[in-house]
Amino acid sequence: MADSPFPDVRWGSETTVLRRPAEAFASTKAGSWLIREAAGLDRRVLERTGGRFTLLGPIGAPVVLLRTTGRKSGLIRTSPLLYYREDPRIYVVGSNFGQDKHPAWSGNLLAEPQASVLMGGREIPVTATLLDEPERSRIFRAFEEMVSVYGVYGNRTDRAIRVFALSAET
Repeated sequence: MADSPFPDVRWGSETTVLRRPAEAFASTKAGSWLIREAAGLDRRVLERTGGRFTLLGPIGAPVVLLRTTGRKSGLIRTSPLLYYREDPRIYVVGSNFGQDKHPAWSGNLLAEPQASVLMGGREIPVTATLLDEPERSRIFRAFEEMVSVYGVYGNRTDRAIRVFALSAET
């Protein structure tokens, strides 16, 4: 990953005994609600630490702050998201916890694919590309393997969950 434009800055451990119970709780409607409610706090922690620390850090979750331009307001909108890495890109999923509506940030990327991510103390300009099949399903399965709760989110909704590739601008 030395050549990656995206630093691997996770802390904690994917093998901690906390990970399975945390994923099981996140798979419940109550867990999804709590995580949605805590997103604002997590965003503040990530912003204050330059993307180095997150509330999900103890379980080794790869979290990034995605900064998009609001398609209606034109204002910068910041969303803490899990990401999946396949160098030289990272990927984000618009699961919205399995809710019936797409998350606002995904609509922002459709309207303006130029965005940035904050991770490892660095703000990195990116270009987002909405994935088509079969690549969308392949990357979504990789998210499910990384964090099993994505399978639950996918089963909660009938909408096609958006998956984006984020490429660092050169």
